[in-house]
Amino acid sequence: MDWTSNALLSTALALSQSHARANPVGRDLPPLLFLTDPERTPEPWRIAERLPEGAGVVFRAFRRPYALEVGRRLAETTRRRGLVLLVGADAELATALAADGVHLPERDLARTASLRLDHPDWLITGAAHSARALQGAVAAGADAALLSPVFESRSPSAGAPLGAARFVELVRDAGLPVYALGGITPLTAPELAASGACGLAAVEALAAA
Repeated sequence: MDWTSNALLSTALALSQSHARANPVGRDLPPLLFLTDPERTPEPWRIAERLPEGAGVVFRAFRRPYALEVGRRLAETTRRRGLVLLVGADAELATALAADGVHLPERDLARTASLRLDHPDWLITGAAHSARALQGAVAAGADAALLSPVFESRSPSAGAPLGAARFVELVRDAGLPVYALGGITPLTAPELAASGACGLAAVEALAAA
């Protein structure tokens, strides 16, 4: 790992440990999540090779025709490196890759209950961009939510940033573990040290590490 990964991991671990102490019966969650992107991270297994053991990868293939091929290579890497693998939105692909669970877009959070019935051991996370979406994730029974964008982000789908203060408010009232996503870098992550989040999630900061 380089200094970027180390800096993010340090904050992520501190958040995870603090969250675990406050929620001793909660599910064990990866402190750091790397989200893949077909355009920005076309070879996600290379980034996974550099992640610390115990971190997680959210494989977002967006129905690309080569999803299974890339996914298999990524799954081999995550198993060998001791990483948690979640597949974005695609339960069939998650099953084919023997993944540890799925990550659902905000619009699909209602699928959580049915997926839980079919795959009781899966880790199921969901995207959220508002207090209402967090409430939806709780109602659906998700294990955790990825709340974004916290800071200014170059993601094409990112909206206006929440800012650290608003993020803290939403985490406090969320009712489930929350990851910080959006503009997470070694410079911004320390602003969330006392936020109550369960960990950090990033795309470019980890891809560039």
